[in-house]
Amino acid sequence: MPPLQKPAHQAAPERWTLSAGDAATATLHIPPDAVRDRRFEIACAITVAVPEAAADPWHQMTVQANGAQQWRHRLPSQNPGEWDGLDFRFNRIVPAGEALRVTVAVSCLGAQRRTLQIEADEV
Repeated sequence: MPPLQKPAHQAAPERWTLSAGDAATATLHIPPDAVRDRRFEIACAITVAVPEAAADPWHQMTVQANGAQQWRHRLPSQNPGEWDGLDFRFNRIVPAGEALRVTVAVSCLGAQRRTLQIEADEV
């Protein structure tokens, strides 16, 4: 597949971000471009607070793009009295005329949701 090329009239690549705080779920919506395909590098990150007295805490992040699961991972939460987290990066080509929805869901037991961030940079 040939590399995507930007038209000369486009000055800067697109950048989309969403900070959802301690939400359990968040969705970043990227609207369609009517005339060109785009490629995005997408970064999803969560952090959780880990109480010192938590017994076997864990946290999980699930990432979907346009409703299709891209990734799911569950880990034991480390660093009692501090915080722990997960992050995931992937690339996605968005054809002309199509939107992109990136949804991140956070689950945890014994830990507490702290931050949820989604970023998409056109490359």
